Amino acid sequence: MTEPLISICLEGQKKHYQPGDELACEYQIDAVEAADLQAVEASVLWYTEGKGDEDLSVHYFERRTPTDADDGDLRPLRRFRTRLPNSPLSYRGAILNVCWCVRVRVFLQRGKDVSADHLFQLGSVPAAAARSSQPGQ
Repeated sequence: MTEPLISICLEGQKKHYQPGDELACEYQIDAVEAADLQAVEASVLWYTEGKGDEDLSVHYFERRTPTDADDGDLRPLRRFRTRLPNSPLSYRGAILNVCWCVRVRVFLQRGKDVSADHLFQLGSVPAAAARSSQPGQ
């Protein structure tokens, strides 16, 4: 059986947001029968990657089951909006990265789940630069 296709699009094809901006997103599920879908979750979250323990926190969350859809079909285009928080800001460091994304997770009747992430940047923190060994640089 083929995997469902998950399409995620941010309004205006934006990739960079400032704290307090509104993120508008739409997503759609394809290449799967409506009856095969048990639930769909959409979330806006941040996570860390790098050295040490990884952390994750959800800013926005929506879970839908077939009973939430007029005709029981979770595949059609779905939109949501959320105002982004003041922190944490996206960051690319030498040891740690803070990443923001929209994640759509599809739960199938056969017990499997499939997810897709759409990364975006929150804030304007400069990436960590390599330190120069020369004084004054």
